[in-house]
Amino acid sequence: MANVGLIIAGGSGNRMHQDIPKQFLTVNERPVIVYTLEAFEKHPEIDSIAVVCIAGWDQVLWAYAKQFNITKLKYVVPGGDNGQGSIRNGVYELEKHFDRDDIVLIHDAIRPMVSAEIISDCIRVTKQHGNAVTVIPCAEAMMQTEDSVVSSGSYPRDRLKRTQTPQAFKIGDICDLHREALEAGITNSVASCTLMIEMGKQVYFSAGSEKNIKLTTVEDIDIFKALLAAKRSDWLK
Repeated sequence: MANVGLIIAGGSGNRMHQDIPKQFLTVNERPVIVYTLEAFEKHPEIDSIAVVCIAGWDQVLWAYAKQFNITKLKYVVPGGDNGQGSIRNGVYELEKHFDRDDIVLIHDAIRPMVSAEIISDCIRVTKQHGNAVTVIPCAEAMMQTEDSVVSSGSYPRDRLKRTQTPQAFKIGDICDLHREALEAGITNSVASCTLMIEMGKQVYFSAGSEKNIKLTTVEDIDIFKALLAAKRSDWLK
């Protein structure tokens, strides 16, 4: 049974206000996406990598793969109109090359700090239950609001999980889900886990980490640099 990392790099990253897509921003002389690719490249249970890539950047991606020795990268697929469309393009391509029971781990290119432990647990839960969504506990008090200005209610945080990626599925199951969603007219679900819920399915949890951050704003880049520095000092011990 094969395990495939599907890296979603189809977005333009408008919230970062930079001239190039955030997955290609350079941090400490490496593009963000290279950190992400390396996590899957180095993981012994990952057999192949595919990337859904924003238009015009596929040749840059192949060049980086060669420069940084990402040997597991086999497929580069064009992005879609939105996140759901990009993931759909990716899983449909994998369906052509892999068995229905092979596992795809769908992961944001802009989560470069994903650990080997997170990837391993995601694969373990998927083998056990058929899917896995990486989550972390909700540590903060959660307030409900109708207008984003004022709140008159809270929600019990022990009933909430914060989702991350990877989110893993059997390739056949996730392709069928996307076909059913299109037939149902669902075209802009924010994530694979929400698409599963909207289509009446259950999702199972695997263990994430607070360090598995998503680089959405410039402040997130600052946190990423700090995490990289902390990691480097760990190696020095």
